Amino acid sequence: MIRLNSNKPKTKIILVAVIAAGLIFAYFSVRWQFGDLLAEITPVTGENAAAVASAARSLAPSDPLTQWFAANKEKENFSAENIDRSVQMFEDLVRLSPYDYRWWLELGRAYEQAEKFDRAEAAIRKGVELAPQYTYPHWQLGNFLLRQNKVDEAFSELRFTATQSFVYREQVFGLAWDYFEKDPKRVEALASDDPGVRASLALFYAARNSAENSLRIWNTLTPEQKAENPEIPKTIAQALYDQRKFLQSVEFASQSGIDPNSKKEAITDPGFEESLSQQENTLFDWKALRGDAKVDISTDSVTKIEGKRSLRITFKGYSKLNFINLLQTVAVEPLGRYRLSFMLRTENLRSAGMPAFQVTNGTTNEPLAQQELPTGNSDWQRVTLEFVVPENADGIFLQTIRIPCGGECPIVGTFWYDDFKLERVK
Repeated sequence: MIRLNSNKPKTKIILVAVIAAGLIFAYFSVRWQFGDLLAEITPVTGENAAAVASAARSLAPSDPLTQWFAANKEKENFSAENIDRSVQMFEDLVRLSPYDYRWWLELGRAYEQAEKFDRAEAAIRKGVELAPQYTYPHWQLGNFLLRQNKVDEAFSELRFTATQSFVYREQVFGLAWDYFEKDPKRVEALASDDPGVRASLALFYAARNSAENSLRIWNTLTPEQKAENPEIPKTIAQALYDQRKFLQSVEFASQSGIDPNSKKEAITDPGFEESLSQQENTLFDWKALRGDAKVDISTDSVTKIEGKRSLRITFKGYSKLNFINLLQTVAVEPLGRYRLSFMLRTENLRSAGMPAFQVTNGTTNEPLAQQELPTGNSDWQRVTLEFVVPENADGIFLQTIRIPCGGECPIVGTFWYDDFKLERVK
């Protein structure tokens, strides 16, 4: 420890100098930090951004962030004079911080705005050189080259971007999709053999209403690779279902585990052997729409025709005009001729607007076949419906409705379904 005698003139001078230096350092440090803070928190498009930019730059003139903020604000003014001034400010910015790739990219965009395209390309490539493993510089270079009609070079950079970054992947595919007029071969040239990239491409196709391409790309993956991307087929299955692309959707739904037992041209759980409570999130299994106290729908292990259960629906004075309480979507072939049959039993079933089983077009919801349920009591009997799927549909809805009755006409009684079968008629 060194002791200073503050009574000596020399010591006093040293202490004063140290304190003054500390105060000066603190003053400039606070100015710098405050200017940096203003540049960081103020939106470039803010109402007072120009004044804030000027103040921030005066407080911290050598801070790259305040310089960037002021240059960006200047760039918003599209006169030739302002553009030239912003270019100069961005050039000053890279001189202040020559090893930060972000500022070189900003300089490149400023050069491009000033129509100095060679300089713009050189600056952006410098940004890529400083951060070769970062996705963002390659994304910026690819977009710039595409704007300059250097297509092959552009998509080389964008291919790197799609491979490296899930965030930019869909944007890269979207660029190619639009630029090459929805040509799958050109889009797929940007997709590496990485399974994550190809899974994302399948998802991209599904979102673009290109079901066949989505399924084709997804099936290039091995079972192990598919298992590594469990959420993607679920998303694809739902997207294709919403687009009424049922043949492709059912395959994704089966593979993803949403409907593991579902397949095209077949009724899922035809004998109601599974619990209905397990089917609420299904796409191609039975859906029981509960919520009305005057309708009870459940499986029945006592009254059945085969297997362990049937399905029982009991009405307790249900009087609403519309009723769709049980349905299933089935993927079928367009123009296919089918025969649907099921076992039916009724008990004290009565109404002026009786329930009816209906097959409808999955695309337009138009009825294809319908059978009204018998009144009163009837033992198990097989009901058979034949129909042709329209050319515009690859799916059908099986549903229970009620016949219109004009005014209020309650339904009472019970009926059972069991043993559904769907056959292709040659």
